[in-house]
Amino acid sequence: MNKIAIAVHGGAGAYSAYVRDNRKKYEEGLSEAASEGHAILKAGGNAVDAVAAAVVVLEDNPIFNAGKGSALTIAGAVEMDAAIMDGKTRKAGAVALAKNVKNPVELAKMIMLRTNHVMLSGPEALNFARQTGLALEDDDYFKTAHQWEEFMACKSDMENSHMEKRKKGTVGAVALDHAGNVAAATSTGGTSGCLPGRVGDSCIIGAGCFADNDTCAVSGTGDGELLITGVISHAISMMVKYKSASLQEACDRVVLDRRNMKGDVGVISVNRKGEIGISFTSERMHRAWIDGSGGAGFRIN
Repeated sequence: MNKIAIAVHGGAGAYSAYVRDNRKKYEEGLSEAASEGHAILKAGGNAVDAVAAAVVVLEDNPIFNAGKGSALTIAGAVEMDAAIMDGKTRKAGAVALAKNVKNPVELAKMIMLRTNHVMLSGPEALNFARQTGLALEDDDYFKTAHQWEEFMACKSDMENSHMEKRKKGTVGAVALDHAGNVAAATSTGGTSGCLPGRVGDSCIIGAGCFADNDTCAVSGTGDGELLITGVISHAISMMVKYKSASLQEACDRVVLDRRNMKGDVGVISVNRKGEIGISFTSERMHRAWIDGSGGAGFRIN
């Protein structure tokens, strides 16, 4: 039987006072997510189900910026993005600007499994969620005290500088199952104080999410615009494929080469050997993992 492995992340950025004060909560949340996904893999489940389950745990945890706990736009609203990709079939599903969907990653999964499309957005994504019986919540469910404080803290200068980058956050998971298949999933509540309608990297295949059995599965985090313009997740896969780079080398060469860019980029990845690659330019990136040898860990910076 093949090895199994999983890695999860809870966002990249500054090592703020809030992060320091809540380090234990981050550790517990990420450990729970990794354990949930790993249990599915250990029982013979597939990588797609494992990454979805791991991300659901993080979406349900208000300390992370995804699902419950999502950031607020300049209009004080929640607009969520998510994506999932199967490395065996290279099928993918994604949702942009989702509202009221308790677990956007589950909606992305339904789009992948039940439609011929890759991405749905806005009101029609919500209609599809209703049709497939996914759990929905009122607006207030997604708005936590912390995100409201973040919103209010930057509200005073939003009108003059709302195009600048604000507090952000993402969650994601990558996994390898017993059949030797990899998958990736990424979900986000967006960026505090962003313009309504702003779409980040998390729902864009090849930017914040990518999976291919021939190379690796990748989930990204950080400044979405950098992951989009750098096509970060796909670039790592291509580094493995065409440059014969090891997984860690590929992550480092793609991510660290962008140190001269202003902003944060971070990735987690896994290949069919059960190897895990992690790289980031930010001050910290929450992550936890259980690799193909059974080794487990958690780190913030």
